Amino acid sequence: MALLLDTCAVVWAGNGDRLADAAIAAINDDHARGEALQVSPITAWELGMLVARGRLRLARGVTSWFATFLDRSTARLAGLTPATLIASSFLPETPPRDPADRIIIATAREEGMTILTRDRRILDYAAEGHVQALEC
Repeated sequence: MALLLDTCAVVWAGNGDRLADAAIAAINDDHARGEALQVSPITAWELGMLVARGRLRLARGVTSWFATFLDRSTARLAGLTPATLIASSFLPETPPRDPADRIIIATAREEGMTILTRDRRILDYAAEGHVQALEC
C-alpha cells in the first residue's frame, strides 16, 4: 500500500517518537517493495502555521527541519494538483473541517494511498469508508 504521512506522523517520525507497530510494519513493507513514503506539500504549510502559532517547537527552523525530514526519511512530496484541491471541497458525507486534513484526504483518495495518522477525525472518517487510514 502506498502511504501518505499526515502532518502529525511527520512530526512524530521526524522527532524520533515511536510509531505504532502496525504503522512501522506498513512502512517496512512499502520500503521492501521500493515504494517511497509520501508527504503532502500542505504539510509544510501546516508545520509553518503550528510553529508560527506557538503550538509546535522544533529544534531548528521549519524550512530546515522539513527539508532534513524529507532527506533523512527518503519520503517524497506527493503531487498537489488543482484537481486534488478542488476534490478536497467535495469530499463525501461529513469530512473533517480542517482544510489541511481535507487536502491530505483528497490526495490519498485521488492517488489510492493510505494515510498514516493519529488524527481522530481522519481515522473516524476512514472508519466510515471514505478513505484508507492506519493509526500510527
